[in-house]
Amino acid sequence: MQHKPIYILLLLFFTHTLFAQQDEQYTQFMFNKLRYNPAYAGTQGAPSITTIARNQWIGLEGAPQSQILTFDLPLLNNRIGVGGNIYRNTITVTEKITFDGSYSYRVPLGTGVMGMGIQASLRFMSVDFSRLEGTQPINIDGAIPANYQSKFVPNFGLGFYYHTQRFYLGFSLPRFLKTNIDLADDNGIISREVQHYYLMSGMMFGDGDFKFLPQFLVKYIQGAPLDADLNLSFILLDKITIGGTYRIGGARANPIGASAGGLFAIQVNDNFYWVCPMMLL
Repeated sequence: MQHKPIYILLLLFFTHTLFAQQDEQYTQFMFNKLRYNPAYAGTQGAPSITTIARNQWIGLEGAPQSQILTFDLPLLNNRIGVGGNIYRNTITVTEKITFDGSYSYRVPLGTGVMGMGIQASLRFMSVDFSRLEGTQPINIDGAIPANYQSKFVPNFGLGFYYHTQRFYLGFSLPRFLKTNIDLADDNGIISREVQHYYLMSGMMFGDGDFKFLPQFLVKYIQGAPLDADLNLSFILLDKITIGGTYRIGGARANPIGASAGGLFAIQVNDNFYWVCPMMLL
């Protein structure tokens, strides 16, 4: 015990600022814009489905996993769009399942179309501490709840999305309310949802069988560093897409990966991604 003050002093010299996020980040945002912006619904001009599955730290029990299913379609001669997201995220003993419904009204503006969207959301959050394993029984620690805890969290969001044949620009706030997300039944509030602001844009260059599309997604959260995903995609014969994404800001940068598009796409880098955008008509 005589070395305890020394250990404390050493820890003080090795401090570092930590940041956390509530909503997950995906380097393939270009395949799943409806996840970030409800005004994107119906933009593609035909019904479409997108699925994404991500498994981090493959082989490690309790590692983060994410699955997303999105659907959207245009109605009334492309004047409105409707869509929805279902996504599930798990980390060790915690689980989060979210259902989003989106509506977008679209009007001509200049050479393009401006979409104005709203979103209603219901999120189910749960934690099951009974699944924890330790060298001693977990229930001997009074700070760890022994029961299964869960909660439904409603919210709503809004967004704007302008696009032409070669350019797009979008701004959105998917979760507007700063809702209490504490799972405990006491009267204290420790955790709330925070507002995530997203800005995305891109422009297509080139003609014929070869085109390239630089694009980005910027995320702002109060009290956290600015994050940006920078993507460059090359489009061959209007059927195959190859590109990579680099992340800067509060999160670490991912190495450039490759993706192949069309009716089916796969992207692999330091995480594993399965991306499947499909046009139904």
